[in-house]
Amino acid sequence: MKKVAMLQEITSHEQWKELLEQSEDQPFFIFKHSTTCPISAFAHKQVSNFETDLPVYYVKVIENRPISLEMADDLNVQHQSPQAILVMHRLAKWDQSHYDITQETLASAVDFLV
Repeated sequence: MKKVAMLQEITSHEQWKELLEQSEDQPFFIFKHSTTCPISAFAHKQVSNFETDLPVYYVKVIENRPISLEMADDLNVQHQSPQAILVMHRLAKWDQSHYDITQETLASAVDFLV
């Protein structure tokens, strides 16, 4: 049964690398969040209310900019904020940014996995 996403913050390089390795067995979402941006506040609400069985992690892009940029490099995606990324097998399988981050688009990303 799906439940509302419980967002877990990524605050270290080591934590990110461990999650990336775990993506070989367990896909997950990353939400890149700006604490000063109203569009990011909208997207944060969408992600927070999204019902999913997948883990959902977030990084504050201003407070943890090096980690946020490392994610973009590791996943070969353009750095954006706000941004939602579905990670599987160490790859970005899907990503959206700004007002394209909705519960509906997040659900379509999960459908992409099946």
